[in-house]
Amino acid sequence: MFRRREPVPFAFVAEADRFRSNVTPPPRESLGKTQIAARSLVGLTVAAGLVGSLLFGMPALQPSHAPQKSEAAVAR
Repeated sequence: MFRRREPVPFAFVAEADRFRSNVTPPPRESLGKTQIAARSLVGLTVAAGLVGSLLFGMPALQPSHAPQKSEAAVAR
């Protein structure tokens, strides 16, 4: 690693390969029942939307067996 020519504050951090802090983060708060229910409801809603879009979209993606003719072609 190269050294800086100008002095910088906290040079020991700039020159370190990896900075490790000795401060532990605060513990995470446990989720309440309402938060768990809300998150699962959102997940189920997203999953149901994806399944519904597949159910409605798959018939449109299937090739039709009979060629489609326009009304103008039938009248002639």
